[in-house]
Amino acid sequence: MIVLYTDFGIDDPYVGQMKAALLQHGRQDVPIVDLLHRVPDFDPRAGAHLLAALQTQFGPGSVFLAVVDPGVGGDRQAVVLEADGKFYVGPDNGLLAVVAARAQTSWSWRINWRPEGLSVSFHGRDLFAPIAARIAAGDWPAAALAECAGLDQAMSADDLAEVIYIDHYGNALTGMRAVNVPQDTPLAVGAVRIPPARVFAEVPTGQAFWYENSVGLVEIAVNRGNAASVLGLAVGSLVKRAT
Repeated sequence: MIVLYTDFGIDDPYVGQMKAALLQHGRQDVPIVDLLHRVPDFDPRAGAHLLAALQTQFGPGSVFLAVVDPGVGGDRQAVVLEADGKFYVGPDNGLLAVVAARAQTSWSWRINWRPEGLSVSFHGRDLFAPIAARIAAGDWPAAALAECAGLDQAMSADDLAEVIYIDHYGNALTGMRAVNVPQDTPLAVGAVRIPPARVFAEVPTGQAFWYENSVGLVEIAVNRGNAASVLGLAVGSLVKRAT
């Protein structure tokens, strides 16, 4: 399958245009999954940690078309990454770096091919989509790629103690993997102490807490409330262990 992961939103034509390019250059029977189009705008760093968590739900052979590309048209490279049997096509700006850092095995290639009529501002449609479509169709684009030693923009495999995404409920996902945080440890955002709980039903309505969410990240929530509004959270808010 092809998995779309972008900051394009769903109110503009960009996702539809990119899907049309995938269908034009690939096979009609390859499923296209809209994983997320609300990755924090212009934020490859937050997007990298979120992608690393979300990709675990997909099997080997999945092709991720990942586009959070504020430097499009500039000097950043276009790349293909294979990490633990999954493929990632997108900009070399840090967006794929956490996946690469945590992978047991990885290979990377620069995309040297440039199509006629390449838009300087929409590489997701004109450059990345055709390559992703061919990979998903089993047509490895060898002539379009040049193997490289690794990504230009590398990141650590470490967790990120910040809010990386806020969902429509106002729940705040962090870049911290819950397995690395003792389950009885309270956290803090600013001066606010946030106790742990297993699930929403274990705390009273209106109470803030943190829990291990369905993709293994520490998530800050308010039972039947909006944690971002109540706690003043935004992408980039620092999270630490309470003292």
